[in-house]
Amino acid sequence: MRRMEFDELLVSHKRILFKICNLYCRNAADREDLAQEILVQLWQAFPRFDGRCRFSTWMYRVALNVAISFARKEGRRGARQAAFDEAVLEVAAPLESDEMRLLHTFIAGLGELDKALMLLYLDGNSYAEMGEVLGISETNASTRISRLKSAMKKEMA
Repeated sequence: MRRMEFDELLVSHKRILFKICNLYCRNAADREDLAQEILVQLWQAFPRFDGRCRFSTWMYRVALNVAISFARKEGRRGARQAAFDEAVLEVAAPLESDEMRLLHTFIAGLGELDKALMLLYLDGNSYAEMGEVLGISETNASTRISRLKSAMKKEMA
C-alpha cells in the first residue's frame, strides 16, 4: 500500500527530481546517478513522511540534501559544479536568449545553498516553504533571495 502511494506521489512530483538533477549535474551519467541516489533516499525516508508538510516540500528537502552532498563529493574529486540546465528554468518567466544565458551564468556561479534557493524561488515557493525545505528561517530565506536578486541585477546590468 505504501509503495503504491509512494509511486503515485513520485509520478505527480517528478519535475522536482528532474530540476534538481539538472541543477546539480553537468552530464547525463551524473544526472542518472544523482536521480538514482535521490530515489533511494526518498524511498528509505518515506516511512518517516508524516504529512505535516506538503509532499513536494518534503521531497525538495530530501532531494536537495542528497544533491548538495553529491555535488560536494564531486567537487572533492575535482569535478566542476553543474551548470544550470534550461529545464530548471522552465518555471521562470520567458526571457530573451541573451538574458537567459546571463541568468544561467549567474546561477552556475552560485554555491549549493544559493542554487537551491534560486530553484525554489523560480519554482514559486514562499519564503516559509524555502526555509522549511532548506532548514533555514523564513527571514534568512527572504534576506538571501533579496541579496541574490540584487547581485543578479548588478551582474545583468
